[in-house]
Amino acid sequence: MKKLFLSTLLLALPLLASAYDIEVKNADGVTIYYNYINNGTELEVADAQNVAVVNIPEEVTYMGRTRKVTSIGENAFSGCTGLTSVTIPNSVTTIGRYAFYYCTGLTSVTIPNSVTSIGKYAFADCSGLSTMAIPNSVTIIGNWAFRNCGSLTSITIPNSVTTIGYEAFRGCNRLTSVHITDLAAWCKIAFHDYTSNPLCFAQQLYLNGEEIKDLVIPNLVTTIGDLAFSYCRGLNSVTIPNSVTTIGGDAFSYCRGLNSVTIPNSVTTIGSFAFRGCSSLTSVTIPNSVTSIGRRAFYECNGLTSVFSKMENPYKIDSDCFSNKTFYDGTLYVPKGTIDKYKSTNYWSKFVHIEEEKPSIIETINREEYEVSHESERYDASGSHINNIRQGLNIIRMSDGKVKKVMVK
Repeated sequence: MKKLFLSTLLLALPLLASAYDIEVKNADGVTIYYNYINNGTELEVADAQNVAVVNIPEEVTYMGRTRKVTSIGENAFSGCTGLTSVTIPNSVTTIGRYAFYYCTGLTSVTIPNSVTSIGKYAFADCSGLSTMAIPNSVTIIGNWAFRNCGSLTSITIPNSVTTIGYEAFRGCNRLTSVHITDLAAWCKIAFHDYTSNPLCFAQQLYLNGEEIKDLVIPNLVTTIGDLAFSYCRGLNSVTIPNSVTTIGGDAFSYCRGLNSVTIPNSVTTIGSFAFRGCSSLTSVTIPNSVTSIGRRAFYECNGLTSVFSKMENPYKIDSDCFSNKTFYDGTLYVPKGTIDKYKSTNYWSKFVHIEEEKPSIIETINREEYEVSHESERYDASGSHINNIRQGLNIIRMSDGKVKKVMVK
């Protein structure tokens, strides 16, 4: 039957009815209570005895009729502080809201590959949970789903997840790693806020078991979603392919180890706060294709001293697009013949130091003679980013910010 909660917890939970349709004792002697759902064709777990181990059956026979168990209902195990282990069968597709709320003794749970949604507060305040592998069937993780899981150190987010709700991982302060297997799928997840992304706490992202330090966004990705890599402080460099047109808001905010980013000549939008707090970033090139830069896109990038804008016709940006340190101490490099345009356009004009880029001497070499040391970025003659040196004209930006042209025979 329903467990007794502390009075403070009662205030936090909605009023609950203790009604159930049937009670059935498992083979192990544990009684589980069920409600009929879907016109009586299926069963939903409503409650259970407050025991340490619960094995939910895939189907239940009652009064001569067998029905599948397809859902763990709202508040089904909430407050079962003695529960340490639960087995969820492959028939279950939904874990309802508050289903395991405040199950402080629960240390591990295996979610089967049949579950498609995890409801809000489903595992909130399960302070004993240390790892969680979400199967590649779940598409939605609800608001506050894992809030205050203070022992959680590792989380696996599958390719199937498309939405993670408000503050889903708030208070998961011991998270150290987030594991994924598909970068393109990760870029598409709709994160509701900072703490809906577990990277806010883990700060280290692993792809197929290996930590990502030099991030290469896959080809065919068109949008890097809002908050996708926010707080991923293990990142050193980011290379974005020509397929990308949009860098979302907060996409790389507070990636404090990020010292190199390559933005291709396909990007049209750099979202608000996109690179905010990337304090190790010293140089950035904004291609001519960009038509919108959001507010505070490069704010708090206090190490940013060189901004190379390729835009022939600059448009107004916000006064806090860059930090004052960059505006006052950094240098804005602009195309030849455009310096007056920048000086008369808000708030590019806020840069104290604006210079026109000087054409570089073209160096001619054989491919086998070329050395890649000290390179920061590499482009072809059209201004598109390239990964490898090519025959013909190559435009090379060095790690010290200087640009040179190399003709490869």
